[in-house]
Amino acid sequence: MSSSVPLLVAGKAIRMDRLFGHGDGRLLLLALDHPVSAGPIADAAGLNRLVATGAAHRADGAILHKGRVRAIDHRLFRSMSLIVHLSASTMHAPDTDAKVLVSSVVEALRRGADAVSVHINIGSAEEAAQLGDLAAVADACDQWNMPLLAMMYPRGPRLADPQSADLIAHAAAVAVDLGADVVKTVPARTDAETADIVASCPVPIIMAGGPKTGSRDEFVARSAALLRSGVRGIAVGRNLFEDPEPAGLFRALVPVVHPVMENPGAVEREMPAPALPVSRENRFEESLKGS
Repeated sequence: MSSSVPLLVAGKAIRMDRLFGHGDGRLLLLALDHPVSAGPIADAAGLNRLVATGAAHRADGAILHKGRVRAIDHRLFRSMSLIVHLSASTMHAPDTDAKVLVSSVVEALRRGADAVSVHINIGSAEEAAQLGDLAAVADACDQWNMPLLAMMYPRGPRLADPQSADLIAHAAAVAVDLGADVVKTVPARTDAETADIVASCPVPIIMAGGPKTGSRDEFVARSAALLRSGVRGIAVGRNLFEDPEPAGLFRALVPVVHPVMENPGAVEREMPAPALPVSRENRFEESLKGS
């Protein structure tokens, strides 16, 4: 019995290492779960090209719904993680903040996922049901050693100030206490407030890219400021698929999220040498040695 606990811990740790594949503790994710909530963002070939562009520029992962995974070339996930999104609602619903579960951890495993994500709107009329869903998914993730990304947004009719730093910090705390391994949320009004939110959270916090900004440079500069505040990554959606040249966005954004790629020695100075290779490139090369 005693040996089972390290094995359980190692199972999730292996998947977390895949997700944070660059070894610098940061994430750049493609948020491509929008078709369910808002409608098509590209044709089938176009969505596949978005994922392929992300993989070519060494993004860390893509967030997709289970059915959409079938339309993506599975070979792209040799170099980036697949995160299957379990929550859904549409813009046509009477309550667009009411999220329901439309898949499961087991189904995500069957699809080859490295992690799952759920969406919770703190303050919504259906908050109680969503919190119950988050807790149930967290239990299943523990059972199957699956990392859980909780998307925590302050949204609801009783919230006078959805950008309140205290409210965002509370949303992140709920995610942690119910079992999330990574939290995705929105930034506070100031970088100092965002830094305080990050400091209050014992698991990595990444930020939603948000609505399309006025320019690519503006989005990259805003992302850089958030990272300086201690945020551990960016999940980019509309600023990616509404960009006329997604590859250009990646060329500008990847060095900001993963500056270690420009200076490989940085990780060695900041982190102890891992027992096994961490980077995806080395992982596959090392697996072939001695075979």
